[in-house]
Amino acid sequence: MPAIASLDERAREAASAVDAGEVVALARRLVRIPSVVRPGDPRAHEGEVAQFLAEELQRRGFQVACQEVAPGRPNVVADWDTGNPGFGLLVEGHTDVVTEGDRSAWSYDPFGAEVVAGRLYGRGACDMKGGLAAAVVAVDTVRRAVRGLRGRVRITALVDEEGMMEGVKAFVRAGLADGFHGALVCEPEENEVCLVQKGALRIRAVFRGRQAHGAMPYAGCNPLPAAARFVLSLAELQAAEQRRCGAHPLLGLPWITPTTLRAPAYGDAQFNVMAGEAHVTVDLRTVPGQDHGRLVQALQDLADRAAEATEGLEAHTDLVEDRPWTQTPRDAPVVRAVERAVRAVTGREPRYGGVPGCTDGTFLWAWAGLPVVVLGPGRREVPHQVDEYVDVDELVEAARIYAAAVVYALGE
Repeated sequence: MPAIASLDERAREAASAVDAGEVVALARRLVRIPSVVRPGDPRAHEGEVAQFLAEELQRRGFQVACQEVAPGRPNVVADWDTGNPGFGLLVEGHTDVVTEGDRSAWSYDPFGAEVVAGRLYGRGACDMKGGLAAAVVAVDTVRRAVRGLRGRVRITALVDEEGMMEGVKAFVRAGLADGFHGALVCEPEENEVCLVQKGALRIRAVFRGRQAHGAMPYAGCNPLPAAARFVLSLAELQAAEQRRCGAHPLLGLPWITPTTLRAPAYGDAQFNVMAGEAHVTVDLRTVPGQDHGRLVQALQDLADRAAEATEGLEAHTDLVEDRPWTQTPRDAPVVRAVERAVRAVTGREPRYGGVPGCTDGTFLWAWAGLPVVVLGPGRREVPHQVDEYVDVDELVEAARIYAAAVVYALGE
């Protein structure tokens, strides 16, 4: 039996063995299956693309299971075990995409998956069916072509990342991340090595007064002035947090953004009706070092102060979602594997970046305790836009980095 090549040689061979045409063809097939989730439409979900992926992964020889998160919305979980104990690597992507919006605004069919001038166009091409296709082909290439590895790889294609991230929450709660040692999240980050992600807090401030006729406001209690004072006070809190934290070198400044103001909170608005209740939603984006609990209390304090000037007005805040910032140490084995893979595939030192939003990796880090690296093809600004695209060269490069990273992770 011939001797097994060195780890660097096997990583380079695995990267070279990735078939560029296969990566692009799979990405196109995924983009052509619409998986927009539209609330209230029971037919609009990830079911069809999940079924396709499950069958594709089974055909390739993976052990595949589906975890039903909601009707028609299954997580796809595909395993490859080398048979030898070693490193456990999660490779993660999501199957849902955001709405295509007005189709007439697109230059290309949003689900046509056209390749034009080196770019693959379509909803989800960048975020993140391209990265998902790259991951599937990369892991399958290593599974077939590389000997002498130890450990296991679990490819996960999860639902609802663009919503409340119920897919990854269900995945972690079910123990499906247990026993793994690191996660590679294939979100579009220009193939930069991202070890930090911003956190997110979603808070609703509720101001409850008493509805009245617009001609007789004294007969009720108007919540709108307090809601307005609350909105204005957020700018002061944001400025204070930005002065305190400064700009993170990879994530920039923290932000506190009022996103909606609704009064009345329910039903139709009328000119001659003074609302009895007003809601303000706030989107906070945090950086490492910020205390989410302290921020939640700070917003409650601002709501209380805003309501003080209006007799009879009640105010409270509801925490709708808490997604912590994440920070993976540079010495984590999964980081070293990805860094080595970038060098082997590109011939250059890794470029480092930060994730401006949240990914499923947020909960793999916070709930499952996994070191997380986010790296994937596609420009950060392209997701959710009209004429979404991914550069084909960057897509193929990502697949080759993934393949080399698997070799390095399971070869140590």
